[in-house]
Amino acid sequence: MRRTMQDSPDLNVSASVPDWSREAVRGFWDPGQKLLRSIRRYQAAHARGGVLGKLTCKRWALSHLFWSTITQCEIHLNTQIEGGLRLTHPTGIVIHPDAKIGPNCMIFQQVTLAGAVVLGGHVDIGAGAKLLGPLSVGHDARIGANAVVTGDVAAGQTVVGIPARPI
Repeated sequence: MRRTMQDSPDLNVSASVPDWSREAVRGFWDPGQKLLRSIRRYQAAHARGGVLGKLTCKRWALSHLFWSTITQCEIHLNTQIEGGLRLTHPTGIVIHPDAKIGPNCMIFQQVTLAGAVVLGGHVDIGAGAKLLGPLSVGHDARIGANAVVTGDVAAGQTVVGIPARPI
């Protein structure tokens, strides 16, 4: 039986309420989840402040450096990321520090978010896509693999191609 988009379990993901289980470290080798954990813990320690906060920041910055090197992924420690981000294959992902990522997004390998890109909730970005900001992507939008997005994407819209156009 052929699966349709309605059968996909990912369509039931909220665009506003973070699903923290999507970021849970489930095994010894979960580089995407461990990279996100190091970012989240760094931000929490930085917000805490004080001497203990500074020491903890250094520990998580080293962890971030290790997992960034392993995954060849560049996500700044202070990037605003809401809960539930999935980095399915985190290799080669580059996210600008001014980017803002909404809840329950999914980003595949070799994706670049250049500049002030704002992702709404439950945005899926295919492998190799480039989003050249400043721009915003609405809730439940999909960006096709290798698409080059240079303008805003409406909520629920799917864009593909170079330059990206709605389908």
